[in-house]
Amino acid sequence: MTTFFAASSASAAGANYVALGDSYSAGVGAGSYLSDSGSCKRSTNAYAYLWKNAHAPSSFRFVACSGARTGDVLNNQISALSSSTTLVSITIGGNDAGFGDTMKTCVLSSDSDCLNAVNSGENYARNTLPGQLDRVYDAIHAKAPRAHVVVLGYPHLYKVGGSCIFGIGDTKRAAIDKAADTLDEVIAKRAADHGFAFGDVRGIFAGHEICGSSTAWLHSTTLPVDESYHPKAAGQSGGYLPVFSRS
Repeated sequence: MTTFFAASSASAAGANYVALGDSYSAGVGAGSYLSDSGSCKRSTNAYAYLWKNAHAPSSFRFVACSGARTGDVLNNQISALSSSTTLVSITIGGNDAGFGDTMKTCVLSSDSDCLNAVNSGENYARNTLPGQLDRVYDAIHAKAPRAHVVVLGYPHLYKVGGSCIFGIGDTKRAAIDKAADTLDEVIAKRAADHGFAFGDVRGIFAGHEICGSSTAWLHSTTLPVDESYHPKAAGQSGGYLPVFSRS
């Protein structure tokens, strides 16, 4: 890569920025969805859109989409990149590893069922996901060889020993957070091996997890159900945006 600037640098105003990824990048859960984004549910409160508003880049393409997996990025999003792209952001991998189904199992079933589902997801993350991420990251570099690429991770969802009276217990909460650690470790390693920046959001979300405080940045179970376990607008602006901006 020949473009070395943090997303917050002075050269940001001249950036050609493309925001790829899944629901965490689209801003599902943050409200204020762009009408032309349909079921992708791209939000004007998403970190990418907030960064665009703050820095007025030369161009901005926002193609992140709810439910996206690595294959969806390759088939539907990579085409937004070009040789003139100078900045790329992405969250991807959680859906490949079965995050949604694991959460459903943990909320509705026993501790043992939850632990089994988490273990299955972790095994997938360690053994299958690296190759899928490599294909995505290789494609990003091939399409946008000059770009500074920021790969963002996923936060812990729960405060273990937190203040919630209702909901799942600490055994399940700890297992889900451990799965996030495994996922982030895999993503960080693959990003580093491709020369991409990794933005770890776990630290900045600490104290704002579900059951962590009255100012949780993450939804618990919600209606519509697809917004469950996703960052609220405050999680995008207070969590993802600062990490992206300094990565």
